[in-house]
Amino acid sequence: MARISLDCANSLPGIPLSVLSVPMENKYKCQQCLLVLRKPVQAQCGHRFCVHCFKQLTSSGPKPCEACRQEEIYEEPISILNSNEAFPDNAAGREIASLPARCLNQGCNWTGSIKEYEAQHEGRCEFERIQCEACHTSILRTEKDRHNERECEARTLNCKYCKMTFNFKDIKAHDEICLKFPLQCKDCGKKKIPREKFNDHSRSCAKSKSACPFSEVGCKSVIENGKLSDHEHSSTMEHLRLLLPMVLSMVQTRADASGPGEWQEDSGLGLYRAPEEGVPVGAGAAASVQSVDLEKKVNALENIVCVLNREVERSSVTMEAFSHQHRLDQEKIENLSNKVRQLERTVTMRDLQLSETEQLVRELQLCTYDGIFVWKISDFSRRRQDAVAGRTPAMFSPAFYSSKYGYKMCLRLYLNGDGTGRGTHLSLFFVVMRGKCDALLKWPFSQKVTLMLLDQNNREHIIDAFRPDVTSTSFQRPISEMNIASGCPLFCPLAKLAGKSPYLRDDTIFIKAIVDLTGL
Repeated sequence: MARISLDCANSLPGIPLSVLSVPMENKYKCQQCLLVLRKPVQAQCGHRFCVHCFKQLTSSGPKPCEACRQEEIYEEPISILNSNEAFPDNAAGREIASLPARCLNQGCNWTGSIKEYEAQHEGRCEFERIQCEACHTSILRTEKDRHNERECEARTLNCKYCKMTFNFKDIKAHDEICLKFPLQCKDCGKKKIPREKFNDHSRSCAKSKSACPFSEVGCKSVIENGKLSDHEHSSTMEHLRLLLPMVLSMVQTRADASGPGEWQEDSGLGLYRAPEEGVPVGAGAAASVQSVDLEKKVNALENIVCVLNREVERSSVTMEAFSHQHRLDQEKIENLSNKVRQLERTVTMRDLQLSETEQLVRELQLCTYDGIFVWKISDFSRRRQDAVAGRTPAMFSPAFYSSKYGYKMCLRLYLNGDGTGRGTHLSLFFVVMRGKCDALLKWPFSQKVTLMLLDQNNREHIIDAFRPDVTSTSFQRPISEMNIASGCPLFCPLAKLAGKSPYLRDDTIFIKAIVDLTGL
């Protein structure tokens, strides 16, 4: 007897009992998993197993049949399970394939046969709950893309400021330390200052306030950095009055430290203090001479102080004039800066409008109105790498129409596959979009759709076609921008695009969609 092929990499255990719409007969039950047989295999003892279960049982060699033992009909060598002695039970497989089935997912009303369940519905039900591979949260299959892109706490993001990679849950912690994160100066209101340059801005900001340098001697003013020079010039006399008690205190301290009976030089001004009383009388004449010299020096110092005061007053007037002119210049600069910012905003708006117009023109150039659409996808290698890395898992085609006032449609392509085709196939889906004339059309959408990957040698195109399930929400009248995509997750094996593939030339593929317009 020919050895059964058990090398099916994608084999699954039996089908859940609750999928059947009728009571199950024992002859359709796998003796290992006790579920409905999937790809049934019959051992030489007569018992049936799923190909998946039989492969597991005999993976380490022949095993005795436990079902024979339970039924007390065990007999060697007939009751020994051996992959060389088993064969596919096609008759049982056909009987099981015709059994009525229903979807076991809550909220799904799908019904059909076991064959249709395996081929069309299993693993594709919109109401099936699956586990997110990253955060292990249970989600609906239809919400997988949105969850991966917007909701998953474990999804990977790139900081838009410093380009560092981190998990979404760490976004707040990263913002607190990001050196490129934009901050706003609370004094001048300037925005988008990188954190690494914020300290330098604070020191140079004209609106930032700091204490007067003479605060150590009693000046209580707090001034903006840009007005510090004005303050120093306008408060020169006040600062001198604050310094005077300190200077006099220092002089007094030095005088007290000098001993009596000695001539002491005072304050470096060439002034001398006479010795204390009680010195010899012969010293009186010398003291009188010294007193006259001291008066002359004091008068000279007073004249110098008067001259300096007049110079300070003239400098103050000049500085005030310069300050006034500086303020006028600053106002002019501020006005010009405001005008420049307004012009920049206007240019930005114009650029945005121009970009939108160009996008609309491109869409109109590619748009068709006969239900036939050819989609050229260039830079295939780069786009595929983006899909594998998860940066752009899916891409949408431009919209096309069944007629000028007909159905609006587009295609959705996963270059690294989606669902059962992830990593192994191109997945291609058909999407019904909201159009301007939907109120005039027949709903649900029921036209046959043919999808093709074109052989650029025009020999053997890859073709898949389907007629819409009119009960599916994918083909009802759209209430949002587009309905849920429906199509072929296993549209084309990626292996067919490797090497010198006729489907991939000059890093470009062509996909064609044909909508049957019969009855429209």
